[in-house]
Amino acid sequence: MQTRSAPDGVVATGTLAYLPVSLFGSAMALSGLALAWRLASREFGWPAWIGEGIGLVAAIDFLVLTLAYGLKCAGAPAAVRAEFAHPVAANFFATPLIALLLLSAVVFPHAATAGRVLWLVGTIAMTGFAWLSVSRWMSVRQQLAHATPAWMVPVVGMLNISIGGVATDLPEQHPVCVFALAVGLFFTIPLFTLILSRLIFEEPMPAAQQPSLLILVATFAVGFSAYLDIAGRLDLYASALFFLAVFMFAVLVPKLVRLRSASPFHTSWWAVSFPLAAMSVAALKFAVYQPGWPARTFAIAMLAFATLAILSLAVRTIAGIARGELRHLTT
Repeated sequence: MQTRSAPDGVVATGTLAYLPVSLFGSAMALSGLALAWRLASREFGWPAWIGEGIGLVAAIDFLVLTLAYGLKCAGAPAAVRAEFAHPVAANFFATPLIALLLLSAVVFPHAATAGRVLWLVGTIAMTGFAWLSVSRWMSVRQQLAHATPAWMVPVVGMLNISIGGVATDLPEQHPVCVFALAVGLFFTIPLFTLILSRLIFEEPMPAAQQPSLLILVATFAVGFSAYLDIAGRLDLYASALFFLAVFMFAVLVPKLVRLRSASPFHTSWWAVSFPLAAMSVAALKFAVYQPGWPARTFAIAMLAFATLAILSLAVRTIAGIARGELRHLTT
């Protein structure tokens, strides 16, 4: 995940000026992980407090980041404008909106009204941002070198409208969820083709941006979960989406394994967190509809892997911020 909070030409002052909006990916990951553990508790009888505890941490993380980024907007508006104008970094302004949609599903069992309000706000904001992103792509000439997996983030955001909508069970949510699913899945096809073409024919992505490749997994994993929630059955199309996510994960996970030796720790590593959480949710849902030891084993392995990876990222990030390394970790 590219996390340049002070792009070229911007002189930012103050520690928070270097806070990247993409760090909201941590709230996305924690929310997704909370939903995964909630599913595991329901399916395997594991302690429910684990998922609910992670959900509480996700909510706190979101609130802290919202306050911190709000202070950045007030204290370094030029850095925020430059981040929003950047052809790659701008896509990550969808991350707080996705986190909001996921938090609506996390909160709903405990506070139905709050969950529905969060979903409505997130849906309106996410749809508007997706419209703005597509309008920008079609109105301003883009460079192929900028076609990175980050362009998928607004698409993933639209798919999460469906997940949050089904969870909140609003009377009129069904057509909205179908609309979001249609937009998300349709734009996946040309964007995936464009990004794959850039990866094949252009220079390799810099090491710091390599983690964002896992976003390609998240698109299909979230697409599967959203379609399954709306359709309510595991049909051929749902299975195809799931197995495509599994294949992409198998292709890209070696890059994740080599990441530690390829580059020093950077907040861009958080790009791997939500895809892992989304893959865990997808695997658990698949195991519910397709019972058997292979599906259950894969689901448990994915959940364990995602939990350890996200915990490691959280510890490393908190330690870095505590040591005053935010600028170093984000630029």
